[in-house]
Amino acid sequence: MNKVITPNLWFDGNAKEAVDFYVSVFDDSKIISTSYYPSDGLLDFQQELAGKELAIEFELDGNHFVAINAGPEFKFNESISFSVPCEDQKEIDYYWEKLSSVPESEQCGWCKDQYGLSWQIVPKNMEKLMKRPGAFANMMKMKKIVIDDF
Repeated sequence: MNKVITPNLWFDGNAKEAVDFYVSVFDDSKIISTSYYPSDGLLDFQQELAGKELAIEFELDGNHFVAINAGPEFKFNESISFSVPCEDQKEIDYYWEKLSSVPESEQCGWCKDQYGLSWQIVPKNMEKLMKRPGAFANMMKMKKIVIDDF
């Protein structure tokens, strides 16, 4: 049986904004469907959500995701990140420029976007690069990965 595991991402009321941003960054990306909070059956503290986006199903470069429009109870942290394997430095630079929004979170190819989601922007041949003498020490000095510095 072939199962697809879909990451579900919890946003604090800005899921639509985030999905629109991600779809603009990655090629071959699209919004698949959007469901909305109902106008009835909500608890008193949920009434403000009536008619707003509840969940947005989308694809980034062919990878399936769901964005949940919820509240401030949960935040993204660095224990979960998405790795973007890049063909060359130009592609690394592109994704870094688009996704890195929190400079103090940058290290070894990891960055954090404006929504708090962590990304690893790395070369496709990272394993090969890491076999070079001094590669680990060089990488530890980097924020954005610079292939020529390995």
